[in-house]
Amino acid sequence: FVMETALKSHCDEQHPHQAEDISRKHEQNSKLSEGIKKDIEKLYEAVPQLVNVFKIKEKIGEGTFSSVYLATAKLQAGCEEKMALKHLIPTSHPLRIAAELQCLTVAGGQDNVMGVKYCFRKNDHVVIVMPYLEHESFLDILNTLSFEEVREYMFNLFKALRRIHHFGIVHRDVKPSNFLYNRRLKEYALVDFGLAQGTPDTKIELLKTAQSEDQQGSCSQSNPNTALGNGVSVGVTAPKQIAQQSASKASDKRSSSLSKIQIKQGRGGKEEYVHHSVQRSVFGERNFNVYSSTYQENSNTKLVKQSKVIDVSSRKLVTKKKIISTRTVSNGVGRKAASGCPSNLTCDCYATDRVCSVCLSRCQQVAPRAGTPGFRAPEVLTKCPTQTTAIDMWSAGIVFLSLLSGRYPFYKASDDLTALAQIMTVRGSRETIQAAKTFGKSILCTQVVPAQNLRALCEKLRGTNSSCSRSQPDVPIKSVNDSALPVEIDKQCAPETLGKEIQYLKGCQEGDGASEIKATDMKGWDQVPDEAYDLLDKLLDLNPATRITAKEALLHPFFKGISL
Repeated sequence: FVMETALKSHCDEQHPHQAEDISRKHEQNSKLSEGIKKDIEKLYEAVPQLVNVFKIKEKIGEGTFSSVYLATAKLQAGCEEKMALKHLIPTSHPLRIAAELQCLTVAGGQDNVMGVKYCFRKNDHVVIVMPYLEHESFLDILNTLSFEEVREYMFNLFKALRRIHHFGIVHRDVKPSNFLYNRRLKEYALVDFGLAQGTPDTKIELLKTAQSEDQQGSCSQSNPNTALGNGVSVGVTAPKQIAQQSASKASDKRSSSLSKIQIKQGRGGKEEYVHHSVQRSVFGERNFNVYSSTYQENSNTKLVKQSKVIDVSSRKLVTKKKIISTRTVSNGVGRKAASGCPSNLTCDCYATDRVCSVCLSRCQQVAPRAGTPGFRAPEVLTKCPTQTTAIDMWSAGIVFLSLLSGRYPFYKASDDLTALAQIMTVRGSRETIQAAKTFGKSILCTQVVPAQNLRALCEKLRGTNSSCSRSQPDVPIKSVNDSALPVEIDKQCAPETLGKEIQYLKGCQEGDGASEIKATDMKGWDQVPDEAYDLLDKLLDLNPATRITAKEALLHPFFKGISL
């Protein structure tokens, strides 16, 4: 492929003695593991231009789409400079690579956004060379940071987000491992634009092209009937089907303890999962994701595709996505699942464990969901097609929540609907349902869960008891829109999974609150102002339209005294 960038290239011709150079380079890597040695050797072979410029020291990171190496570059002045070499996997789309490079060259190099030095390419192998910032592991320093350091950390994160949002870049993967922090030098860098997308008015031309290509493609029919075994009953539906739920609830009620989750949406698209294994989450990961469907065959039901019955007790993730069946219609004839199904037909499988042919005929909703589990915003989890820079602000809010509570990762779920249920246990089910309506989604939850008081929650988890707390720690936050919520929600029965999440959270609070930090080790954590939790509340606003922006966050009273 061809990439056009304004980068200085070191694409020198391969020399006949490069094999000897490669061997010489690797004599210095004797202390590295055999696996890393082989990776470095393969990189030299794949991109031989690197041999004459860099001395690769070690592998310092590895992700789904790339690996990062620490190297030293020989400068003309005779000194050496540390560099970070990001080797993109050969299967990466050329347009995505070029878009990432353009993000780095246009927005990078200022306001805590990582820049780029050079770029090397050999066939389908691409290496992006960036300045190296020595940084600490977020998990290692989380509980040693002073409150003032946390304030500075968040301020600099918002500076980086303000910078990229100004150029119409949605990062989509804001998390601690992508915001490098040098504690000693107080230096910061937002990195990894591999999942970045553009806003409608983005200034990154290649993001516009990549976005238009992503939206092209035919409708896919994957399983819209998803259930969490012994779990949360949360449903996300298109508003058109809401009117039929009251009439069908009584007849379709199941005696089984297995709660059902359904997603019914108008259009569909690709889904990407990026999973990172981390420790000490407030919500432990359990395998709730069980896809199941049952049906009773009779003379009036036409089988479209054989349903598979899952043994819920095994609680194993079933990866098969297509479980399709139809329900009996009023005239006794089963409708066929045809792509040409008229749009005015009424869905008759709402809130059941079946998928009717009307729903099967619809294309699933096109909505990007790239990102890291635990940091995805509610509008991403519910497949809202219109996603803005507000999803980055939600992720920043999760980072702030981890810093204030001393827990990382804070959320850890096996699937999107469990993640949504976990958000409800902190932000409230009523509030989540109300917010979802603002971006065209209807959420069904079988239990009313009150919102947590953010100060009380964080202080319990951290083990502090702030003397300057002006909030009522034991009173959950009330929503001003409670009266506007549907009364039917109060009549739902409590699901087992959501109850387990609540009990798990309570257990964490009770267990960790018992051992409070000594006053001498507080480092300002006994004087956390209300402004901190006000900012957190605005970052974790369930409505993306009213969620605080990076520019507004920098002007928040919480950062009073810090100069821009």
